[in-house]
Amino acid sequence: MLDADDAEEDEEVPALLRQRGCSRQTLLVARDGVCDNLSEALEKLKLASTDSATDSVESCLDCLLKALANNNTEASMKIQEMGVLPLLPTLLNPQSSCTPKVANIIAEVAKNEFMRSPCVEAGLIPPLIQLLNSTDQEVLLQTGRALGNICYDSHEGRSAVDLAGGAQIVAEHIKSLYQNTEPENEKLLTVFCGMLMNYSNDNDSLQAQLINMGVIPTLVKLLGIHSHNTALTEMCLIAFGNLAELESSKEQFASTNIAEELVRLFQKQTEHEKKEMIFEVLAPLAENAVAFRLNRLVQSSLNVLFSFSLPDVIKLQLVEAGLVECLLEVVAQTVDGEREEDIAQLKTASDLMVLLLLGDESMQKLFEGGKGSVFQRVLSWVPSHNHQLQLAGALAIANFARNDGNCIHMVDTGIVQKLLELLDRHVEEGNVTVQHAALSALRNLAIPVVNKSKMLSAGVADVVLKFLQSEMPPVQFKLLGTLRMLIDTQVEAADQLGTNGKLVERLVEWCEAKDHAGVMGESNRLLSALIRHSKSKEVVRTVIQGGGVKHLVTMATSEHMIMQNEALVALGLIAGLDLVAAEKDFVGASLVSVLHKLLSDERSAPEIKYNSMILICAVMGSEPLHKEVQSLAFIDVVSKLRAHENKTVSHQASLTEQRLTAQS
Repeated sequence: MLDADDAEEDEEVPALLRQRGCSRQTLLVARDGVCDNLSEALEKLKLASTDSATDSVESCLDCLLKALANNNTEASMKIQEMGVLPLLPTLLNPQSSCTPKVANIIAEVAKNEFMRSPCVEAGLIPPLIQLLNSTDQEVLLQTGRALGNICYDSHEGRSAVDLAGGAQIVAEHIKSLYQNTEPENEKLLTVFCGMLMNYSNDNDSLQAQLINMGVIPTLVKLLGIHSHNTALTEMCLIAFGNLAELESSKEQFASTNIAEELVRLFQKQTEHEKKEMIFEVLAPLAENAVAFRLNRLVQSSLNVLFSFSLPDVIKLQLVEAGLVECLLEVVAQTVDGEREEDIAQLKTASDLMVLLLLGDESMQKLFEGGKGSVFQRVLSWVPSHNHQLQLAGALAIANFARNDGNCIHMVDTGIVQKLLELLDRHVEEGNVTVQHAALSALRNLAIPVVNKSKMLSAGVADVVLKFLQSEMPPVQFKLLGTLRMLIDTQVEAADQLGTNGKLVERLVEWCEAKDHAGVMGESNRLLSALIRHSKSKEVVRTVIQGGGVKHLVTMATSEHMIMQNEALVALGLIAGLDLVAAEKDFVGASLVSVLHKLLSDERSAPEIKYNSMILICAVMGSEPLHKEVQSLAFIDVVSKLRAHENKTVSHQASLTEQRLTAQS
């Protein structure tokens, strides 16, 4: 955003700038005889400004404005070269008829980046701020433009306006004028909103300042009253985007009827670009949305809007205000479209549909016990031939699957089969985002215990294993999580997967994926889960042969207590089921040393200490491991744990001490 006043006549300045052919010294030949060239006008202005000859000053100002309209950049350079800027503060007199033209000239020259700091250095900000107290609408309009343009992407400009208290005065003007629907007043409001946007853009402290002034509720009211005015509406939406960057804005937004106003505004729109602009203001719901190409005004707000996450209360308000119906209508209208704007609208509408489901209350309201029309419509997207709808449908299922009741209902009504069919369509060179979304949905659906056996019987594990060769970390991560959820408490499935040499080999490989911590962590956890849930000697041998033991020992040193504990339990089972086969790997991975550190560390949780002592007892049957235990003086460490506040730990310490003493 450069000049708020250009919002209504977007092509005016570019059209004028295309006029070329004048030499620098004869930049503008006056059509009415006011002056012959810009240099002459500037010299006359310098003389006239000293004797306050209003008529001669005004004629020179007219010439400057024409020159700026003809070639803004060159005229601005000439104004700077001839030292005219320092003369302008004395001409910014509230009582002078020339004042609006002077402010207009400042607004025009400040469209050039190289002129903004000189404007500040020339002392223009204080007198401009004083003009904000004027009652003359034209003075206010041109002053707002001048301040807004000086602030655009200018630290010096913003600091000067902040120091002079300009934002507070503009905010008060907006509060006092927002109910007035006269065209001239709406133009002024547009300029003032643009000024605040330029003032605060990408500046947390200035955005917080505006929020503390309470501008958000005023802007929401303004949006409702002036929705018929395109320029003001767009500027208001962009101003929302600016303020939406900060967490402190959420409370103020939640206290307004912003959802109702935005949905009402959306329902009235027929133009593609305006709909997309409203989409982008609704897109604060998107934590990780992807932007697409938009028009000038939309793009300027996009950078801040996509990083803004609204509270669940506003997501619910948007649902109750009827946004979902609007989005479904857009999807229906654009799903078969091939134009770029149709594809963009389809993506945004379906993405927003999914993102509304991130709120627990809004999600449950749309689920309606699995019988909701919206829920059914979203399910129909999964078998679609459109990748965007496939993706949105799978993500929607993943979001609906956030509580056991919903998960159980969806599995019982055959949704798993739809997801498996979708995955089968994307095995070979498939769409990675669709793969990731479908696996996410299956993982969530597999969480309730009653669903696991049903999903295993439906062949979920077999389909998921088809993606074992994927080189995409997001897919790998969800694949691992899905399998881990499926085998939880499922002995037969854990045994079957745990003896799958190719799977174990891949898990061991991913356990070393240090560039992808999520994949590495999930691989370790699945490796442990295969042992813990199968309790099978065959699975243990497969893991040992695959080189997985050392990774489980490393996992026992994780910063996450749950992973430490899972590793220790799995290692205990390995020691109990096939200590002889695991002995070499235990020694090589320094298992005994790891256990000594865990028991000695006061920060270790009771569960960790307990399972470490169980494991110590289990490895005593190995001669080399027994020697390591003796060399590290475990008895001293264990004897101290007899006084541990946790009775289970203290009891196990007594038993472990007895065992160590007996075998010393």
